[in-house]
Amino acid sequence: MTIPPRKLFGTDGIRGTANRPPMDAGTALRLGQAAGRFFNRGSHKHRVVIGKDTRLSGYMLEPAMTAGFVGAGMDVMLVGPLPTPAIAMLTRSLRCDLGVMISASHNPYEDNGIKLFGPDGLKLSDAQESEIEALMDAPHFLESLAAPSKLGRASRLDDAPGRYIEAAKSAFPRGRSLEGLRIAVDCAHGAAYKVAPTVLWELGAEVVSTGVSPDGFNINRDCGATAPGRLAELVRERRADLGIALDGDADRLALIDERGRIIDGDQILATIAAAWHRDGRLSGGGVVATVMSNLGLERHLEGMGLALHRTKVGDRYVGERMRESGCNLGGEQSGHVILSDFATTGDGLLAALQVLALLVEEKRPASEVCRRFAPLPQLLENIRYTGASPLSDAEVARAIEAAGTRLGGRGRVLVRASGTEPLIRVMAEAEDEAEMRGTVMELAALIRARAAAGAVKKVAAAE
Repeated sequence: MTIPPRKLFGTDGIRGTANRPPMDAGTALRLGQAAGRFFNRGSHKHRVVIGKDTRLSGYMLEPAMTAGFVGAGMDVMLVGPLPTPAIAMLTRSLRCDLGVMISASHNPYEDNGIKLFGPDGLKLSDAQESEIEALMDAPHFLESLAAPSKLGRASRLDDAPGRYIEAAKSAFPRGRSLEGLRIAVDCAHGAAYKVAPTVLWELGAEVVSTGVSPDGFNINRDCGATAPGRLAELVRERRADLGIALDGDADRLALIDERGRIIDGDQILATIAAAWHRDGRLSGGGVVATVMSNLGLERHLEGMGLALHRTKVGDRYVGERMRESGCNLGGEQSGHVILSDFATTGDGLLAALQVLALLVEEKRPASEVCRRFAPLPQLLENIRYTGASPLSDAEVARAIEAAGTRLGGRGRVLVRASGTEPLIRVMAEAEDEAEMRGTVMELAALIRARAAAGAVKKVAAAE
C-alpha cells in the first residue's frame, strides 16, 4: 500500500516553533478534532489522556487539543507534566483510545511538539498519521464532529504521577535495593523533574538532583541528556556512583560513570544486552538499533553470537522492528532505549534502573560495568540547505557510493536527510581516524557546494 506523503508529521510526531504553524493553537485544535474522530469508533465512551512537559507553550497547546477532543466526543484526562513513556503507559492502563504527549523532547523551550499513541501504547504508524492528516484537510470535516449532546468532558487525573512511579519501580528487580549508592540525576527542568528523583529515592538511593526547577523557559538549557557536562562535574564533585541525564520528556538518557565520563546509548544497549543474554532474558537473538549506532557495537554483539538489526533513525522504527524480529531490547545511540518487557516506547529512567540493578549485582563501578566495547572513531557533520535536497544530485550519490566502497569492511558511510529539519547529516566511522575524517570532509564539501547552488537557483526562480 502506498502511503501518502505527510505534511505535518515527522519522524517523531509534529514539531515546530511554538505559536507558529504547525505548533499553533489552531492546528492543535484541528489535530485534536481529527485524531478524536479517527479513534472515536465503536459504541463505547471514548477517552484520551494528555500529558506535557514544562514548556510555557504547553499552556496554549493543551487546552486547544482538549477542546478538539471534546468536540469530537471524547472524554479527556489531563495529567500535567509527566514523561513521554508515562503517557504511553497510562494510555494502556487506563484503557484509553488515544494518548497525547505535548513535548519537543530535547529541543529548546521555543519549540514544542505533539506525539500520539494508540490504545496499545505504541506510537502511530506512518499510515495512521497520514489518515489523520487527510481528515484534517477533508472539506466537510467539521460536519462529522459530535452533536451538542455527545460532547466529551475534561477532568484531571491527580494520581497519575504515582501510577508511573510504581510502574517504574516494578521494573527494578524484586528484593534488591539502591541503598549505599549515591546517584546524581539531571531532569533537564523537564517532565521527569518530580518522578525521577522520587523513584530513585524510594528504591533506597541517596539522590543528588539538578535540573528540577522548571520555569517554562529553562527546559534543556545547558543541562540534561544533550548537555551532560554539568552533571559530569556534579558526579565528580559529589563522588556519585552514577549520573543519570534525562532529556525534556525523559524518553532518552545519557549516563555518567563515577569518573565523570559519558556513557552513550550504544554502551547502554551493550551493557543491558550482555546481562539479559547471560540470564536468558534476551529475546530474538539480538538487539535492534538504528543506522547511527557504532560499528563497534555490532562487532561486540557478533562476538557474543547476537545479531544487530538496524533500522532508520527514530525510536518508533526501532519499536516496529523489535516487534517484527521478536527482540525485547532496542534503542538509539542518542539514548532512546526501549525495554519492551516493561514499556512500549523509550524510557530513560527504566533504562537507568536496569544499569543500576547490574551495579548492585556485580558490585563494580560503572566505569567497568558499562564500558563493553571500544567504539570505532566516528564523525557527524550537519549541513543546512534550502530548496531541493542536495541528495537528489547524481554526483553526490556517486561520491557517497564511492566513499563507502573505499572504506570497505574497515568502516562505513551514512548520509541522510534529517526527519525534523532541513539538514543533511554526513556520518562516517572507520578503524583509521584520519581516513574517517577525510571521508566526512570530502562529502560535506561536495554537499555544501550543491546546497549553495540550490539556494541560488531558488532565489533566481523567486525573482
